[in-house]
Amino acid sequence: MTTVTKFSRRSFGAMMLASTAACARPPAIPPLPEVQPFLEGYGPIQDAGYNLPGIPTEYLQGVNRRMSGIYNGEAGPNTLDVDPYAKFLYHVRRDGTTTRYPVGVGRAGRSIRGSATMKLMREWPGWTPTQNMLRTEPEVYGPFRAGIPGGLRSPLGARALYLYRGSRDTFYRIHGTNDLESIGNSGSAGCIRMFNQDVIHLYNQIEAPMKVLIRSREESLRVDPENYGRGIELPAKIISPEELLGPEAEALDRPPEFDDA
Repeated sequence: MTTVTKFSRRSFGAMMLASTAACARPPAIPPLPEVQPFLEGYGPIQDAGYNLPGIPTEYLQGVNRRMSGIYNGEAGPNTLDVDPYAKFLYHVRRDGTTTRYPVGVGRAGRSIRGSATMKLMREWPGWTPTQNMLRTEPEVYGPFRAGIPGGLRSPLGARALYLYRGSRDTFYRIHGTNDLESIGNSGSAGCIRMFNQDVIHLYNQIEAPMKVLIRSREESLRVDPENYGRGIELPAKIISPEELLGPEAEALDRPPEFDDA
């Protein structure tokens, strides 16, 4: 005897839905966007209302990053010791320790030499090319002869330290930059460039006035022969912030937002 099972329209519909659900594949979950890893101290930071991007690790290979240790150079305490041949700046503390920062320096024959005094410190400084810059490389600096106010467009970056000899401004600066490739190389018109993250870090550790020593070739060879001649010489250029900052470029024309203090 054959038993025939009867289904109501409602029960049959429920079975069909269950069967369909069992066979359907779960919806695909889109992959999470890849997070750019940054070395400690070189990630994105907020400063004066700006979002500064992190430094990609490709620019921080080997010795081309901030390091701290015992100072073994020839400068006195409470000094900034710049080695234009090894492309480093040392903040020499009173206790004999130091933080070493990678820098970009001037091309051959364009770097400051000897000693100077850092007398002024500025956050988000404006920049105007010198008459010598305009005369020797008008194709690079001519469009900026009127100057650039402080902010994301300024080639001096997030901070600048102004070097003097006596009461005379040397027009050389230690400053931040958006030209990441220049750090560890020779490529500026003579100033000493740092990653913005590094120049902010240094700025927060020091006070003016402060002695600055620029090592001679002989001193560099004595103290750091291993890194002597590090880097290559690059042509002069000014990096457009739009190329680097992406969405943050909307804030290019907004002045920095300083605390009331």
